[in-house]
Parts: sequence; structure tokens; C-alpha cells
Amino acid sequence: MDDITSVVIDFLAEYEGVSPDGLRSELEQGGRELPVDSLLVVEILTRIEERYHVAIPADREAAQATGSVRAFAAAVLDAIEERQQS
Repeated sequence: MDDITSVVIDFLAEYEGVSPDGLRSELEQGGRELPVDSLLVVEILTRIEERYHVAIPADREAAQATGSVRAFAAAVLDAIEERQQS
């Protein structure tokens, strides 16, 4: 999951025009879950879906996953694992 977390941070950093390391440090100051503005995560959702060839469902659980980088990465990992099982 750390790889996916790094990709999410890379995409967020690119979107915001900042360095990934700087963004990671900023997010880590917010807590273990790396809280992030959910609207910003939604902005990069399409890129994540394209990169990993998955679809993140638009349901309550997915909405909750956009509250932090780690939760979002976990949702992506779940979608990857579901795709591999089908």
C-alpha cells in the first residue's frame, strides 16, 4: 500500500505544483492517516483509475476513503485486489 500512497502523493503534489517530499511532510504533520481535502483527492481520482485500471465505486465507503491519502490508497488497493480476483 505504501507504493499506492506514494503515487497518490505524487499526483497530489503535481496538481498543487509542489514537491512530493514537501507535500508528504505537510500531510504527515496532520496525522498518521495523512488527511487531505477530499475535493482534491476527487480531482486525481480519474488518474488513479487510469493508472491502476480500476474503477472506484461512487458509494458511501468510497466517499469516506477520500478523507485521507492512506484511506484512499487502501480503497485503490481493494479495487486492484477485486479486479485480480475476477
